[in-house]
Amino acid sequence: MRKTATKQSGKIPAQPGPREVASVKPGVPSDAGSVIPGAGPSTHPGERPTVRLRDAGPDDAPRYAPEWLELREGPDAAARAGDLIDPLRIRLANLPGKAGLVIHDLGCGTGSMGRWLAPRLDGPQHWILHDRDPYLLHFAAVASPRSAADGSRVTVETRRGDVGLLTPDALAGASLVTASALLDVLTREEIETLATACTGAGCPALLTLSVAGRVELTPSDPLDDEIADAFNAHQRRGGLLGPDAVTVACEAFSERGATVRLHPSAWRLGPAESALTAQWLRGWVGAAVEERPELKEPAERYLRDRLEACRAGELKVVVHHSDLLALSRPTGGAS
Repeated sequence: MRKTATKQSGKIPAQPGPREVASVKPGVPSDAGSVIPGAGPSTHPGERPTVRLRDAGPDDAPRYAPEWLELREGPDAAARAGDLIDPLRIRLANLPGKAGLVIHDLGCGTGSMGRWLAPRLDGPQHWILHDRDPYLLHFAAVASPRSAADGSRVTVETRRGDVGLLTPDALAGASLVTASALLDVLTREEIETLATACTGAGCPALLTLSVAGRVELTPSDPLDDEIADAFNAHQRRGGLLGPDAVTVACEAFSERGATVRLHPSAWRLGPAESALTAQWLRGWVGAAVEERPELKEPAERYLRDRLEACRAGELKVVVHHSDLLALSRPTGGAS
């Protein structure tokens, strides 16, 4: 599954390591094979992927592997709500100061949000990439875009930050906060902290690809809904919000005076995305079985049949997400 990439392609070679391929755990369907970290269930309830949100020891291993983030980058880019870009551009054009944009990307992973968004915005940009994993931060910095939509320069810096401790002061001077696939692994308290920091700093937030809790598989199977319900319950373990996160985030930002826009951003996976679909299936079914062990036997059959249909190019999957744009009231007298 590993791909060796060159600097010219914007990638850096991945370094083999035990964290990059998770072996099958008891209770996970036997057809799961090797599940890339981040595609499967958490090792422990409440474990956080990518971004450190709680105090953790120095040996607290990151959860997301570059392979998983690389697999999903194309479908992520296709799914993100381009309709939110114009209102974002208008707000950014009215922010005080014309020296350029300062954008904080929370839980940046390998930097896919910057590669998607920077070429869609005009003017000089300085991206501050936040992640708990120094290897992913290095990858993101090396593969970052170098120019904006109008050819202006894009620069980056990296920080190993704690999203759970964000304050308005930490975002002083920020033009925009971004994140991708982050809200659903936060608690209500953490989303309120994020909303308080963004609205207190008067900066908009573009928070994309939060799971909506709905999946459509074609052809359908009688077990689809049961697997989906168990997966959604798994997503809520340890006080995490999972598919409830977008609703909570909308309320949190609105209560603090922000104007909130929502737009669907579904993955639409067909034969061309079979590698991603297969990994997603293994993680989706594995998490469901971890949540409800009594599903193990029917889930083994289900996963085997689904993977076979995926290999044959006969399976289509729609994984629903939501993108949120929160336009906080600017500080400094901007309109």
